[in-house]
Amino acid sequence: MIRLSAFADEASPSLDGQIAAMKRNGIDYLEIRGVNGENILNISFENARIYADQLAEAGIKVWSIGSPIGKVKISSDLEEHRNKLRHICELAKIFGTDKVRIFSFFEAYECEDKVFSELSEMVKIAAEYGVGLYHENEKHIYGDTLERVLRIMDRVEGLKLVYDPANFLEVGEDSEKTLEALHSRTDYFHIKDVISETRTLVPAGHGDGRIDELIARISPDEDKTLTLEPHLKVFKGYAEIDATEMKNKFEYATNDDAFDAAAQALISLIKAQGYKKVEGGYNK
Repeated sequence: MIRLSAFADEASPSLDGQIAAMKRNGIDYLEIRGVNGENILNISFENARIYADQLAEAGIKVWSIGSPIGKVKISSDLEEHRNKLRHICELAKIFGTDKVRIFSFFEAYECEDKVFSELSEMVKIAAEYGVGLYHENEKHIYGDTLERVLRIMDRVEGLKLVYDPANFLEVGEDSEKTLEALHSRTDYFHIKDVISETRTLVPAGHGDGRIDELIARISPDEDKTLTLEPHLKVFKGYAEIDATEMKNKFEYATNDDAFDAAAQALISLIKAQGYKKVEGGYNK
């Protein structure tokens, strides 16, 4: 089965708006990153319980916590950073998920032993809460290229993998090469697409991310989750997660329109591989 998840804060900052966008597009799982204009890292336990009840009432499950953990300089106060991870792990328990997306530090290319050591410590901390950590490749962090992602996966026991095709393209990697090396080792996928030459973000299937091949490589016997991360229009909170300019090929009147276009593009690619909508996702 292929499950669909989404960063629905790209449709709306409000949880009501996020739920409406997901319902509109038949998406059952949320990768929660921001609510009511507040990054997940700063959400209180009290508010998290309110949001968790609201999601449960709507029939939406939290797939993962889309945390910014690891998006700090490797020279930062790492004990303070570990405390932020502990907060995120407590939130994961409230939201009923055992998955937290993380990164592997800025200004860290020359400090790989420290990166591996800190990631290993973070994995141990998360395990105390029954939570797994999932590393995403991202621009300018240590794990931005295929070579360094492979080094992380080989050196940090217990760390799992999120594959983002657009982020690899934006650092000059080749999609065919990264898919060949990482697809079978990937625990779940983030879906956004980009035209390599111009670094222009587009709906899935309109760029060079080989999203169709990514889907085709999923065995019908597997359970895999695709998290929609459209990035087709600047949304509230974007500056907190990416300091670079967002370049888009297509224009959309609203964030809801951009989210819907991204969702329908991905669903079309899934259906083109012979999948049909069933309860909880898509099956062949």
